[in-house]
Amino acid sequence: MNDNRREFIRKTGLGVLAGLGAATGIFSKSSFETAEAQTTHGASASGKRWGMVIDTRKCREGCTKCIDACHEVHNVPDFDNAKDEIKWIWKSPYENVFPGESKQFVSEETREKSYLALCNHCDNPPCVRACPTRATFKRSWDGIVAMDYHRCIGCRFCMAACPYGSRSFNWRDPREAIEKRDQAYPTRERGVVEKCNFCSERLAQNLNPACVETCPEGALTFGDLNDPESEVRMLLEKNHTLQRKSELGTRPSVFYII
Repeated sequence: MNDNRREFIRKTGLGVLAGLGAATGIFSKSSFETAEAQTTHGASASGKRWGMVIDTRKCREGCTKCIDACHEVHNVPDFDNAKDEIKWIWKSPYENVFPGESKQFVSEETREKSYLALCNHCDNPPCVRACPTRATFKRSWDGIVAMDYHRCIGCRFCMAACPYGSRSFNWRDPREAIEKRDQAYPTRERGVVEKCNFCSERLAQNLNPACVETCPEGALTFGDLNDPESEVRMLLEKNHTLQRKSELGTRPSVFYII
């Protein structure tokens, strides 16, 4: 084997390993920080960074109105098995939503309660770096991590890279499991990934996300994290909050008041 061939194999092998590392999320915190240094995280062109505060004290156990509203307006299919499940926003136990938080002497109420989970629209999103076709991208004007379904090739690298399990893959044609289709939002196809989009189509009309608008308890607050006068910033200043897996350096835009 000549030197040129050896060098080619060496470089190819390193590239594959690096790609697998990014896609499977096996990098350490320092790896995230290195990647973050290569990304601009200052104010966007519009100066906005959309974010959400979830007051879990107000979120009523058993209530799914925000979930139902989100899935209805975005034509999220309802399959009857876990393998084909598509979810944009859902509820999970404390230990699943906050696996890095201490469980020692946690109150029974906290431990047994279900907590909302959705795409965190990270300021430093690993899914964006993992996507080979740029189907997943971070919007420069407001920080939303968006998707171009037409670019998605179904490789699922973004799913492997997301440390929050916030993406779903369409193993089946989603149109089969949509009872009432909302014509205002496009349906997806089999073989593509989808997730919460922070209701970007509603934001364009100066409307709140469907989940925020529908919540009967006022548990969800949405606004500009870069605006110190916004309601979300006021809540963050007055309350101790958690971010999911903040130790990874992804800088989630969703905060929880426990």
